[in-house]
Amino acid sequence: MSAPATPPPAPRSRSFTDAPDQARRAAELLLTPNALLPLTLEDAAVVVTHMRLVSFAAGTVLMREGDLKNLDHMLLVLDGEVAVSVAAGGGGEAVPISVMGPGSLIGEMALLDGSPRSSTCIAVSAVQAAGMSRRALELLTERHPAIAARLMVGLCCRLADRLRAMSDQLKLYASMTGG
Repeated sequence: MSAPATPPPAPRSRSFTDAPDQARRAAELLLTPNALLPLTLEDAAVVVTHMRLVSFAAGTVLMREGDLKNLDHMLLVLDGEVAVSVAAGGGGEAVPISVMGPGSLIGEMALLDGSPRSSTCIAVSAVQAAGMSRRALELLTERHPAIAARLMVGLCCRLADRLRAMSDQLKLYASMTGG
């Protein structure tokens, strides 16, 4: 009988005050086309003060599709790559959707609405990310309401873009299948 697989180490989390270069990088990445957030660099720097620097080993499951418990955070990928997949049909077999790298946001839907995770995200390589919890978003809203509003508008625009893309894909599928 083989020994059970050793789980990857738990993620490490620390304040950005200990890593000013990474804080600057996180603020800059919030402004990239992957993030699509309508923030100034100064706004982004304020947002980052409400985030934590988190490190994950390769192979770590960052988010699991259907998870009902770990819904209180989103991640901005700073370094590394994250594979995103969804379960297919009744078999539950994972279907890869994409690989996301620096500047990508993951987990924003659950952060905003508290619904179960819609996909599984696994670290392909060692990943460093900026994490924002729901509580941190609430504090940002209390302390900097205009910046929080721009952040949330940006997140909602990202979601709207993804819904439009999905609609286009469904229309293409329907035209190919005669539906």
